[in-house]
Amino acid sequence: MFIQTESTPNPATLKFLPGQTVLDAGTADFPSSETADKSPLAARVFGVEGVTGVFLGNDFVTVTKQDAVEWDHVKPAILGAIMEHFQSGQPVMVGDGPESGHAASEGEDSEVIDQIKQLLDTRVRPAVAQDGGDITFHGFERGVVYLHMQGACAGCPSSTITLKMGIENLLRHYIPEVTEVRPVGV
Repeated sequence: MFIQTESTPNPATLKFLPGQTVLDAGTADFPSSETADKSPLAARVFGVEGVTGVFLGNDFVTVTKQDAVEWDHVKPAILGAIMEHFQSGQPVMVGDGPESGHAASEGEDSEVIDQIKQLLDTRVRPAVAQDGGDITFHGFERGVVYLHMQGACAGCPSSTITLKMGIENLLRHYIPEVTEVRPVGV
């Protein structure tokens, strides 16, 4: 098994490409080792000292490390953990698989929210996945779209620019009801 790595715009994250499907559908975000109980793969990667986050996509694993830790020191152990997992035959996820990631929406703005989600799914999320992250819909209130940033996007120095200049402009262009885009925490 040959695992490739790609840098991301976030210097604290690295994208690992195992050359096979990681998740059949959706994404899974594990912002801490305590949240990794549903993923034997994520739990194994958290076993590497210095790892602070694991994000799973269709064909990649994005790993976030502590700032004080150098990639040269943890990268070989992370590569080993990912390789061991896929060779073990264990599933990537146990129990319910990942969902679309978007928050549920009902009520008077449901038509606008459906448009927002469709634009995110077709225009934004594929591009963000290239950088090892994901952005999901969290809410819409009085013209403001709230988005949750995951994987390489969470804590990325350029995420604010991406959010304001890219996503906000895109949504405002196609959906007049949108006036602003803001990030939300977990």
